[in-house]
Parts: sequence; structure tokens; C-alpha cells
Amino acid sequence: MITESVNPDSLQIDEKDSLGIVQIMNRNDQQVAFAVEKVLPEVALAVDHIVDAFKNGGRLFYIGAGTSGRLGIVDASECPPTFGVEPEMVQGIIAGGNDAVFQAKEFAEDDQRQGWLDLQARGFTAKDIVVGLTTSGRTPYTCGALQKAREIGAVTIAVFCNPDGKIREFADVSIVPVVGPEVVTGSTRLKAGTAEKMVLNMLTTAAMIRTGRVIGNLLADMKISCEKLQHRAVALLVRLTKVDDEKAKQALEQANGVIRSALQILQEKQ
Repeated sequence: MITESVNPDSLQIDEKDSLGIVQIMNRNDQQVAFAVEKVLPEVALAVDHIVDAFKNGGRLFYIGAGTSGRLGIVDASECPPTFGVEPEMVQGIIAGGNDAVFQAKEFAEDDQRQGWLDLQARGFTAKDIVVGLTTSGRTPYTCGALQKAREIGAVTIAVFCNPDGKIREFADVSIVPVVGPEVVTGSTRLKAGTAEKMVLNMLTTAAMIRTGRVIGNLLADMKISCEKLQHRAVALLVRLTKVDDEKAKQALEQANGVIRSALQILQEKQ
């Protein structure tokens, strides 16, 4: 597998000083964005499927093991505060359960049946959509989940970094950013993990934009949960309505912190 091959650029990395090490890493990281650029048509197709699922009352599930599973959980957990959606709308599942987020349980990825059982435990149906995350493209836990999900008629998407990954057999859409061998052989939390994170950013952000949760490029549905976000919400209202900060703050208070309601209040006064 490409992700397990030896990187000629880092053969003597253990002989470098700190600056030399990070220079090699940075040089390799620059390849990631170009690899993702090559698969943008597949990413866009996946976004279309996710939008369709959301419009039909479906949910988005990420499923994976190790780093891949953790990245899915990170992306899912950021959707409610960023876009104001319910936590159930985008969910992340990791092999080994929630404890595996904090302490590696690598053996859990070898159970081909458990991935589907974990999806079933969340009430997964054909209306939902699942994104399987596996840099190798062959993780049994993730492959098994997609295989069963596809059998019941759900749309399945796979994100992996080896073109001959077995998971392709079970995916309606395959997103395959080929980032090449890692600086430390086989450590796919590096370039491969970065590529996965970039793709996940695009999937949820583009889908939320397509379903109307952004005005221009402003987060009109974010949940105000701290002082920083309070300032951001005021700035958003000022930008959209041209009122001063004080009027924006008053409208937010009147709307109980709901930005769209505050926006409506201000627009009705104009």
C-alpha cells in the first residue's frame, strides 16, 4: 500500500536536528492540498448526496477506527455549535467506542461485524448516509459497516488514501486523495490524516451552506456559547443591517440569542 511504503525524502530524518525534521514534514505536508484538489469532483458528488439526505430527513454518520474515527468525531461534534444543528444530525462513530477517542484500541478495527452493529445502535436507516474513513482503504470494521449499509439501500461514501482499497467495493462514492508515503513510514495520522480532515471540512461545510445555514459567508445559525461568539454575532448583525453595535446587542437580547430572529427584528425596524 502507498501509505505503508517508504518515503525517500525522509530516510535520514532521524539524523536531523529539530529544524531539519520539521522542514521535511512541512515539505511533505504541502503535497496534501494538491492531492485533495484532484478529488474535488468526488467530494462535490458526496456533498450532493449529503444534501439530499438532509432534505429527506436523513442523518450523516462518520465511521472509522483510530485516527480516522477520531477525525470523524471531531467534525461531527463541531457541527452543532457552528451551524446550529441538532447533535443527531451529524454523528461520529469510532471502533472501540468512545473510550477509543482518548486511548487507542487498535484491535477493535479488525471486527468486521461491529461497525454495522454500531450503526444499528444509532438507529441507522436507508434514509441516512454513511462516510467510511480509512486511510488504508481496507479496515474490516469500516468496510463491514459500509457493506451492510449499502445492502439496506443507504448511500455510502468512502474516504481513503490507497487507490486499490477494498472499501471501494462498498462505496457509491470513493474519495481517494493519494498523498504518498508518510514521513514516518505507516504513520497515517500525518499526511493521510490531514487529507481526511480537509475532506471532512468540505463535506459538512458545503452541505450546511447548500442547506441554507450560512448567509453570504457568515454563520447565521451558530450557537452563542461564549463571549467571543457574542462579539461575532454582533459583528454579523452590524454587517448585514448596518446598525450600530448597541442596537445589534439589543436585538440579540430580545431574540434570546438567536441570530436569525435578531436579524428579522432589525430588518423589520428598517
